[in-house]
Amino acid sequence: MHTALALLAAAIGSEVAASALLPRADGFKDPWWTAVVLLGYGLSIWLLALVVRTLSVSVTYAIWAGVGTAVVAVVGVFFLGEAMSWAKGVSLALIIAGVIGLNLVGGAKSVA
Repeated sequence: MHTALALLAAAIGSEVAASALLPRADGFKDPWWTAVVLLGYGLSIWLLALVVRTLSVSVTYAIWAGVGTAVVAVVGVFFLGEAMSWAKGVSLALIIAGVIGLNLVGGAKSVA
């Protein structure tokens, strides 16, 4: 289980890095940054495929998407010059609450 969570964290990190670098790819006009972005997303999906061997796909994907979305929003504010409004802050808090709720329900794959 700990290995799956570590892989999930790496998948989220890879996805967040790729998303943060999207502006550098310039609409996929810059081949170098385009390759970096696509490799980041590819790595993230590969890691997710490993995680769903242990955790349910619904919880895995919800955590990946939710945490990834929240972290990309924070990266946008602190590193990419995006604005933070109260609505964005509340929305991020709701995402985090949803991820916590899913984890409380449980995410281990059932053996049936």
